[in-house]
Amino acid sequence: MDATLDHTMMRVEDLEESMDWYATHFDYEERGRWEATTFTNVFLGPADGHEDGAQLELTYNHDGRSYTMGDAWGHIAVRVEDVEGAYEELMDGGVEDYRPPAENPGYAFVTDPDGHEIEIVERDYGARWSLDHTMIRVEDADAALGYWTRKFDYEPAGRWEADSFANYFVEPRGAAEEAMAVELTYNYDGRSYEMGDAWGHLAVRCSDLKGAWDTLMEREAADYRDPASCDDRYAFTTDPDGHEIEVVTRD
Repeated sequence: MDATLDHTMMRVEDLEESMDWYATHFDYEERGRWEATTFTNVFLGPADGHEDGAQLELTYNHDGRSYTMGDAWGHIAVRVEDVEGAYEELMDGGVEDYRPPAENPGYAFVTDPDGHEIEIVERDYGARWSLDHTMIRVEDADAALGYWTRKFDYEPAGRWEADSFANYFVEPRGAAEEAMAVELTYNYDGRSYEMGDAWGHLAVRCSDLKGAWDTLMEREAADYRDPASCDDRYAFTTDPDGHEIEVVTRD
């Protein structure tokens, strides 16, 4: 099953402010837009991003609502060659100091205007500021790993087990190095999580929407929003923890 990670969607309260923030600090440019009656979706990414690289989708609802962050979603991560230099650059540009490299050797964190956490990771591949991974929290690591392996044919791409938690990375089989991965974070204390609504979904890109959906149904994925209910343009399933996953095709 072809299922390259296409984008991560987050909701924002001021579209122009958010677009300006990502353009100013990450050099993102608008890659696509969908204007509906009640909402606007804008896709962003670096100009020199890889064809299999993931984009960031900003969703703005026109009714002026506010959002709750929850803790079932963790962060997106972006690539740079030098974490300390990139963090200093962001601080000089007016980004608020959040979790500097001095506290986290090898990586750092900032937040966007809506409070979404963004990890800065050191990589020697991929466009600068391109999406490296999206982290979600799971309550059963075995179930989560099995889900991505069985439903989407993903394979392990790294792991880090600490005293109180573990991080597991999964990615599409045969994915380009520049493609985005999913980071599954499992805390050992048995905690539960709140989904909130500031984060929307992960999206996987396939070549045949109906075929991909039929495969997911054969593999007992959740029938959340089938293609017919979405005008055969896309569909949605959910993972065992309730994170929404869009299935979409691209021209």
